[in-house]
Amino acid sequence: MTFLKNHLVTSLALTLSVTLAAQAAELKPGTRIDAKSLSQQMGDTFEGHTIKDLLTDRMQILIKDEGLAIILKASTPIVLGRDYMAATKANEGKAVYNHDTRQVEGWIAGIPFPNVSQDDPDAAEKLMWNHHYAQPTKNLQDYPQFGYLFLNDKVGLERRQEWAFKRYYMKGRLGTDKAVEGDGTILTKTLLYANFPNDIRGLGLFTLRYDSPKLEDSWAYVKSVRRTRRLSGGTWMDPIGGTDQLSDDIEIFNAHPTWYPNYKLLGKRWVLAVANTEGETWNQKATGNAEFPVIDLDNAPHWNPKANWEPREVWVIEATTPPEHPYSKKVMYMDTQFPRFYQAEAYDRKGQFWKWMNYNLKSIKTEDGDVGIVSAAGFTIDYQRRHGTVFVLGGPRLNTAGITADDVNLRELEKAAR
Repeated sequence: MTFLKNHLVTSLALTLSVTLAAQAAELKPGTRIDAKSLSQQMGDTFEGHTIKDLLTDRMQILIKDEGLAIILKASTPIVLGRDYMAATKANEGKAVYNHDTRQVEGWIAGIPFPNVSQDDPDAAEKLMWNHHYAQPTKNLQDYPQFGYLFLNDKVGLERRQEWAFKRYYMKGRLGTDKAVEGDGTILTKTLLYANFPNDIRGLGLFTLRYDSPKLEDSWAYVKSVRRTRRLSGGTWMDPIGGTDQLSDDIEIFNAHPTWYPNYKLLGKRWVLAVANTEGETWNQKATGNAEFPVIDLDNAPHWNPKANWEPREVWVIEATTPPEHPYSKKVMYMDTQFPRFYQAEAYDRKGQFWKWMNYNLKSIKTEDGDVGIVSAAGFTIDYQRRHGTVFVLGGPRLNTAGITADDVNLRELEKAAR
């Protein structure tokens, strides 16, 4: 009797498995995944991966409860810059991670650790150093105009601001005779400031980031006294203006690796990501909601991305913050082919989910004919406050000709405020 019972259970399980397999489908590009269709599509596949495996737990919740909709796109190979890859190959094996100091020694240019093994006990740290040293943007990011859009789940777009961003790389320079400018102590010089509306014009920072654990030197222009003031070294954890984004959230992670006490590699997996943004994210010739085609402004909660998502293999890294940081941890998803993050989940000090970050990447030509990767849009959504900040990029330039390190300075911040 027991044998017959076990045989019956096994037969039913096998029948159910065969039935489910027969019902599963390989989805086509252009298929929409939303709250109505999600449960039926979880067992379906796209490019050989099940939808369940391509969606993080957080993405599944956002689709079911927060109106997120995913449009599938056939994956497209990402081409990295020729000078970026040449430097990586030429310097392979020269960078060494010092486990005791948590520093990298011997890095010159390119990706310091291009072949990280999942079994390496220092894998997470090495991946974070790849992100810190080897952004695929060449030697200068020049974004003369990008928008910050402030959104809430009731009325949608509350207000907008226009900002400028310029980051000059002093070390790891590509396609030049010298990989280092200056004495080697400064890694980057960054300007970030508002241009519109006039009441915040000049609000922003000029920042020197050192190639060491030393905290950044930052200056802000104070309009009320028409003077610049030096800020404390903790500004890397502060919000940017009135946005939902911390300075530390620029490109999802914007800190020296040693400022976080610990990283843990949670594994490697496939996710749906916006890796090859199509079209404009800010149509400055349009009006109304059509001006920002990358955001679903017409439907509550008004902050969900409108984009085409493709499968990408990623590293999943959990970063533990220092005690004074607003977050307790970030869980971040980095492409395995190059060190850029697509998504992150931030948790508050009680360990509760707080913010979701989603970045839409795009390859563009540099002014010297090479290739670089930028974030065409970035979503930082505060689900506790029911508020979001989205940046949309207009007119990005990489490796801009004629701009030198001397052009990225405090005077430029003062000039922007006038």
